[in-house]
Amino acid sequence: MIFSKRIEWSFWTVLFSVITLLVIAYSLSKGEINIPFTKIPAILMHGQGSMEYAVLQNIRLPRIYLGLSIGGALSVAGVLLQGIYRNPLVEPYTLGISGGAALGVALVIVFGLNLSLGAFILPVAGFAGAVITIFLVYFLSIRRGKMATQNMVLIGVMISFIASSGMMFLMSTATNENLHGIVFWMMGSLDEANSQLISISGIVSVVGLAASYLFVHPLNALRLGEGNARHLGVNTDVAIRILFVIASLLTGMCVSVAGVIGFVGLIIPQFIRLIVGSDFRILLISSFLAGGSFLVFCDTIARTIIAPNELPIGVITGIIGGLAFIIIISKVGQKHR
Repeated sequence: MIFSKRIEWSFWTVLFSVITLLVIAYSLSKGEINIPFTKIPAILMHGQGSMEYAVLQNIRLPRIYLGLSIGGALSVAGVLLQGIYRNPLVEPYTLGISGGAALGVALVIVFGLNLSLGAFILPVAGFAGAVITIFLVYFLSIRRGKMATQNMVLIGVMISFIASSGMMFLMSTATNENLHGIVFWMMGSLDEANSQLISISGIVSVVGLAASYLFVHPLNALRLGEGNARHLGVNTDVAIRILFVIASLLTGMCVSVAGVIGFVGLIIPQFIRLIVGSDFRILLISSFLAGGSFLVFCDTIARTIIAPNELPIGVITGIIGGLAFIIIISKVGQKHR
């Protein structure tokens, strides 16, 4: 039984890895300048100084790397939060983390700190806003020394509403230039020029995935409920707290670097769960690969559909994710009739 499971998990891992490679190949070849895929290896190895090499090395490869990191991290965060709350509708932005990060960025833009302190202050402010939100949700959810998981969702939603109200206030007082910067950042983009931020996002996403695998057994036990998980020897309070911090930090990193990109952390875990099942040992890595390839594919569409102009990636993920979510819900509803 265990051997057959491992064969099945290996199959899904290889399949999603192949899909990711195909999406990367498609993204490398498509753009305002189409490059035949068969020529890409030769261009990367021997084409230094050519326009095609500059496009691949300086534009498309960094965006692909960032897309894999952000998409994978958001998907893993969604898997963890849905596992903690045993609710498939919970996603990384449900707890108000994106609202806190967006509010931090908006404050920096409105007060012009990005002009005096440099563009690097934007992701720092976004991450700071996300961390503050994490602590608020965490400490307001503590009841008699224990974390009330059901209250966390309600508190997160309320904090999200407060952050949205603060955003609307700032946007109503901002200049047209600042307003444009806030709105564009909120819709998400992988157009990040800072190579250090891109590298950090990749490291954080992989470390977050590895850290999540340390808790696959508690996550599988939590599927039975907190009470049953305790009877199986799981320290649910400690596990939930650590998993919540991991998911929140992954989300904070994503929002601070790429802006608010919706639906990835909601739709990808649900879609993958229907394919590979609910065992977190395969669900985590499959969601990571699928989320990364999904975001890279959406980014390719965003930068090519109205080329030479570019759509915010949040528009594409919202349309595709929303339609896919409706289809999944309708299919699941038909099965239960």
